[in-house]
Amino acid sequence: MQQRYNYAFFDEASKREIRRAIVKGVSIPGYQVPFASREMPIGRGWGTGGLQITLAVIGRGDVLKVIDQGSDDSVNAVNIKKLVADTTDVEVTDATEDATLIQSRHRIPERPLRADQVLVLQVPTPEPLRGFEPSEAATRRLHAEADYTGAWLELFDQIVRFDATTTGADHPVLVNGRYVMAPSPIPRFDNLKLNQAEHLTLLGAGREKKIYAVPPHTDVVPLDFEDYPFAVERFDGKCCRLCGATGVYLDELVDEATGETYYQCNDTSWCAQHVPNGGSPDLGHWTLRTTGDPSSDREGASHAR
Repeated sequence: MQQRYNYAFFDEASKREIRRAIVKGVSIPGYQVPFASREMPIGRGWGTGGLQITLAVIGRGDVLKVIDQGSDDSVNAVNIKKLVADTTDVEVTDATEDATLIQSRHRIPERPLRADQVLVLQVPTPEPLRGFEPSEAATRRLHAEADYTGAWLELFDQIVRFDATTTGADHPVLVNGRYVMAPSPIPRFDNLKLNQAEHLTLLGAGREKKIYAVPPHTDVVPLDFEDYPFAVERFDGKCCRLCGATGVYLDELVDEATGETYYQCNDTSWCAQHVPNGGSPDLGHWTLRTTGDPSSDREGASHAR
């Protein structure tokens, strides 16, 4: 541990203030708790909210896992792990089942989390009503009055325009029957993992100075309409080119040499554990391609499954 820093980087008063915000967030599921977001050695917008939560709650016996868009080895994930490890001396791991504290950007791991694990999500925009109401004072009033007409109208407008909801990520959810929440920028595929989950989920937005939470065994229901039910991304007829997995979130990859399209597990840890003969994922000369095909959004499975 780098002795020029206090344990876990922050002074004890800062950690206590963040923990108080976390306790309030856990007590009122889905409610956005303001907190005094600190200056960090990484830029705002690069995970400072999640990192502050991690540093406030991590203990000497914890095992840390950090993933960025499903990868344990991305630049952002590696740098966050290095900062936490340098200031705490905790053990780090790539294996989801070995971690007690998991910080993530954009994804919830494919392996179901246990009750003794805590998931920390980095959040860029915590306010689900910001798209139609720029005023913070107005959105706080709307939450207090449980007036979520604007959120429903946004989804209705998408259906009128495209005959489907087009929220590729961050689809709004109703938490515990009360607060509409932005579930980080996770894909719709992961929204269902929050419902009645065994684990505690903590969400932090450093730039917006908000913390909120989803406690274990809490109802988390994506907003939808009876005639347009919530649908997740589907990968029918597709499997991971490395491990052969199906029923998981896949990335579309393009072979730069041949132009051929293949698919691969987004969760690299999951993929590595399922690659035959103990191999490991290797992108080689493959590149990630994000498609904007709206037909993939229209083909979805109802959340009642």
